Amino acid sequence: MANHPFTYQPLPVRVVFGPGRRQQLAAEAQRLGLKRVLVLSTPGQANTAEHLAALLGGLAAGTFSGATMHTPTDVTEQALRVVHDLNADGVVAIGGGSATGLSKAIARRTGLPQIILPTTYAGSEMTPVLGETSGGRKTVIRDQAVLPKTVIYDVELTLTLPPAVSASSGMNALAHAAEALYAHNGNPLVSVLAEEAIRALGQSLPRIRHSPQDLEARSQALSGAWLAGSVLGSVDMALHHKLAHVLGGTFILPHAELHAALLPHTLAYNAQAAPEAMNRIARALGRPDEGGPDPTGRNAPQLVAELNRRLGIESALKNLGLPEAGLDEATTLALQNPYANPTPWNARPCANCFSGPGAGRRPGNPRRLLETPHDSGADHAIPVARTTEGAAHSFPGSTARRPDWGFPESSV
Repeated sequence: MANHPFTYQPLPVRVVFGPGRRQQLAAEAQRLGLKRVLVLSTPGQANTAEHLAALLGGLAAGTFSGATMHTPTDVTEQALRVVHDLNADGVVAIGGGSATGLSKAIARRTGLPQIILPTTYAGSEMTPVLGETSGGRKTVIRDQAVLPKTVIYDVELTLTLPPAVSASSGMNALAHAAEALYAHNGNPLVSVLAEEAIRALGQSLPRIRHSPQDLEARSQALSGAWLAGSVLGSVDMALHHKLAHVLGGTFILPHAELHAALLPHTLAYNAQAAPEAMNRIARALGRPDEGGPDPTGRNAPQLVAELNRRLGIESALKNLGLPEAGLDEATTLALQNPYANPTPWNARPCANCFSGPGAGRRPGNPRRLLETPHDSGADHAIPVARTTEGAAHSFPGSTARRPDWGFPESSV
């Protein structure tokens, strides 16, 4: 292994994984010393929240089923009143990123311990990251205080997740792992886990799309989501997540679908600056470059775009609710506080990155601005992004590319 310095701090989250493990919920609550637990969910998961309250028995204080996408602060305030009225000493969240986000928001304001039971592949339950919206703007913070104490991964809770939602949710998790591979503060373990997460999701999501009750595929996807969330929680986010946060929070676009639609374009933007990351992605998706690594990293963005199409995921942001005029506004907002990224930020590449998915076309196709991939005919090559100076890209404040950690194909 190459001798490169790094720092790694494992996140203190207890993971309970396996079919039927929700039955362990009461024991996990008792382990934390909880006696009055509030169960959180979205309106659509209200019945499941009641089921968990029944499993908790006398430890359940009540339920709140008002969680919603992008964690609006007004919903958090409503939930906090319920926490106060019920004198809750802990929270349990059942669902995807919306329920998890509300749980984190409550924990940040109260210090209450959390137990999360994911029903999607969002992966956010494993991160110290919280995104909240207020006044049409999304604010993202990183704080260890929002980490849950325990995450219970029960694959049986994912069996009713519709195939289309499973696909976009899984691609959301895949985006976490992909971006972790070129994070400026990455490390060898993160790279191995991220590649394995992409492999698990790439193999399982097409199977789930065609056989939603495939327990083995569901388990593989859930393990991939766990790994993806874990690596995202260990490193800093970059271009992809910044754009997703700005677009989602400003225009209230569907979170998972937005990540899926953006990912081929954000990878293409970073391809030349992060060739080792791109080759790991291509290898994980089963299409390593013949004759050795591709220095342009072109394969990875194209493979992700192909996976999106196989899963039937919408790629046109206009069809997700983004107004065409919103691209310029989102670019401006993103550039106000850019995250560290392999390819330096400047207005022109960011605008191109936005216009690609906004037009619903494959990475690199400069035509057919209002078409989806189903409308367009020929394939188009993905361009290699370059700075205005045309030089090799590097991380802000760095004189070198992120090193190749020297790991072979991972097996975790």
